Amino acid sequence: MELLGPLVAAVVLAILAALLVQGLVSRTTVFEWERGLEYSSGRFVGILVPGVHYRFRPGSWIRRIDVRPRYAVVPGQEILSSDGVPLKVSLIAHFTITDPVAAVTRVDNYDDALHLQLQKAAREVIGQRPIDDILSMRAELGEAIGERSREMASDVGIELRDVSVRDAMLSGDLKRTFAQVVQARQEGLAALERARGETAALRNLANAAKAIEGNPALYRLRVLQMLASQPGHTVVLGGIDGAVAPAVAPVAKPAAAARRKAAT
Repeated sequence: MELLGPLVAAVVLAILAALLVQGLVSRTTVFEWERGLEYSSGRFVGILVPGVHYRFRPGSWIRRIDVRPRYAVVPGQEILSSDGVPLKVSLIAHFTITDPVAAVTRVDNYDDALHLQLQKAAREVIGQRPIDDILSMRAELGEAIGERSREMASDVGIELRDVSVRDAMLSGDLKRTFAQVVQARQEGLAALERARGETAALRNLANAAKAIEGNPALYRLRVLQMLASQPGHTVVLGGIDGAVAPAVAPVAKPAAAARRKAAT
């Protein structure tokens, strides 16, 4: 019993010491896709590589930054084209944080800063183009917006890899108007193709007429070809020189010929 008191006291002291150490020492795990920013008394100390890091809690702080490639959607905003047509444009940006220190220290929120820059660049690029170019050159618009935003993104430690136009939406009335324009354009193209076909057919007929006029034998050959495809006719060719056109008489049917022979 005399040894029980000191043993209990030792256990209690050990527990208190463990709690004290746990309260004073922090354990931070930095994963493979992260980088840790270590601060001591409010000052930046260095970048921590992936792993487990122990630090004294008072005055020490570690912030983890995800450095994996990310996609950000910039919500649609209404923009006027150079010819005064309003449309709502949304973007998709593909980016990676290459400098965690700059991303944290140079702006309050790097996500918001990137979104605002992309919106500003979209207004500058789209506002300088007519609506027809905007609707037909969406890939080029994304590249132009990305070029205008890469310098600002690089200043805050972000590599802007790609920007594309996700949607370019018109109002309901403008959609119907553009649909009518496209329909009228397609109908005009169809009418033009029909006119071209008719012109080509007339040209072929004119060339055939000239060929027959210069060579009457072609006319007789053409007639024979047509008759060969329609059996049941008798062909009488007049004139050895071919000056007289071929005459065609129908061939009597066998039953009619038998009746006439019986009558005679």
